[in-house]
Order: sequence, then structure tokens, then C-alpha cells
Amino acid sequence: LTEFAHPGQLAELASVRDRLRGWRFYDGFRVDADAPARRPHVGTRTPTLGDDGVDLAAAIQTIIEAGSGARSEDLQGAVSDAFDSATVSVVATDGLFDLQLHQPGMLRPMRSAEISDGTLRFLLWSAALLSPEPPSLMVLNEPETSLHPDLVRPLAGLIRAAAAATQVLVITHSKALLDN
Repeated sequence: LTEFAHPGQLAELASVRDRLRGWRFYDGFRVDADAPARRPHVGTRTPTLGDDGVDLAAAIQTIIEAGSGARSEDLQGAVSDAFDSATVSVVATDGLFDLQLHQPGMLRPMRSAEISDGTLRFLLWSAALLSPEPPSLMVLNEPETSLHPDLVRPLAGLIRAAAAATQVLVITHSKALLDN
């Protein structure tokens, strides 16, 4: 489409190309010790989480700051529901954003480098699903993979909320996800 989609000559093709560029396909996220989401990154407005999650902290901060605050409330509600009244925040140090998870009873917040793989994966799905500028199509491939079974219900709630704002296609083998 790039070759043929010239806005001045073939406006319809340009429109289709632009629409397709906005679609998001999430096929899981890296959460290993060297995963991009575990490291601080330059903070900038990030209305849509990248497919590799490198901009997780920036996407979370954008959700927190978004418009009416409904997305922020949805985010904090999902995190609280999933992790026993926990909250999430972003700290900026020298222009670098890092995610923090605040859990009751912990003496200090845990940084993204310290949280469990499943917790990080849930936060990545949360950032993708609560985008303040959702794409016209979002495809999720087995989002329940490697999540604790207790996180499936809050994840399903996030998917339902996202589906009210955009078309969401979920590929799953999880009966628990389907039932929620």
C-alpha cells in the first residue's frame, strides 16, 4: 500500500493504509530479566503501548494523566482488584520513567525490574487495553498465558472495557477467560 497510497492521487488507498497502520497486534510480551519493560526509558506521551512493551512506564503515565480520569480509575481499579489493593505509579528520574507497584504491607514500592513475571505481564496487558487512544482493532493472542489463575478475571474485565471503545479480537484456549 505504501507504493500506491498517495493521498493526492489515490485517497482511498491512503485511507486504508492509515487505518491498517493503527491496528495493534499483541502476541505476548517479554518479561524476562532483560525485557525492555523492566528498564527505565525516556518518558514521553505514549497513547498506545508498543508491541514489545518498551514504553510501559510512559504508557501507564499517559493513562494516569489521560482526559477525564476514567482510564486512570480503570487502571487503578484493575491493579487493586488483581493485587489486593495495590496501586501503580510512575517515577521520573532524569527524564527516565520507571514503573512502581505499591502493595499494602511492603516498606517500599517495587520497581518494574523487581516485580514477578506474571505481575509485569498483567500490567503490560492493562496498558495495552486501557489506551487513551485505542486503535480501531486490537488483536490479543492468548493474553492469559503465564498469568496466575486469579488474574484471569481482572484481565477479562479489562478486555470487556476495551471492547466498549474498540474492536477486540482475542485468541484463547482458556475456558476461564471465556467464562469471565
